[in-house]
Amino acid sequence: MQKMVVEDLGTLKALAHPLRLSAMGELRKNGPATASELGRALGESSGSLSYHLRQLERYGFVADDVHRDGRERRWRAVHEATQLPRGLAETPEGRAALDVVKGVQQRELLEQLRAAQGEPTGPTSHSDYLLHLDVEDLDELTAELDAVIVRYRERRGAHQVAVHVVAAPTVKP
Repeated sequence: MQKMVVEDLGTLKALAHPLRLSAMGELRKNGPATASELGRALGESSGSLSYHLRQLERYGFVADDVHRDGRERRWRAVHEATQLPRGLAETPEGRAALDVVKGVQQRELLEQLRAAQGEPTGPTSHSDYLLHLDVEDLDELTAELDAVIVRYRERRGAHQVAVHVVAAPTVKP
């Protein structure tokens, strides 16, 4: 699996815009598209999408794809996943940018869960676990889960399935 590890605050801040995150999600989910196609899918103008796609390109998240007729620029996601290391949260700017990314991801997850609720047409699974882990244990678990996902990545079943892996500390009310 091609994964981009965001290692600096500048790259994180470039990513941490709701429209950029949504555009990357669309490209990962549906494949290459023009700014106009993404604009229609996301309810935004193609001009706005063009600007944000150029910013994502500048930081290595998206790139040119094969042109259809030479006139329209098609974009593709460069990586299948983005990893945001814990160290990015060490500054107030880093925490704020991470909050934007997490907020968009949470909204997308909730939308997917609502849309799938009561849908008998596709495979679903929902589990939750409460574990007692140290940071090193969580890193090991994450690496193992990544390896399992990589094994399934090349399969081409009948249904597109979003797999979200979230580990968060429990917070007492």
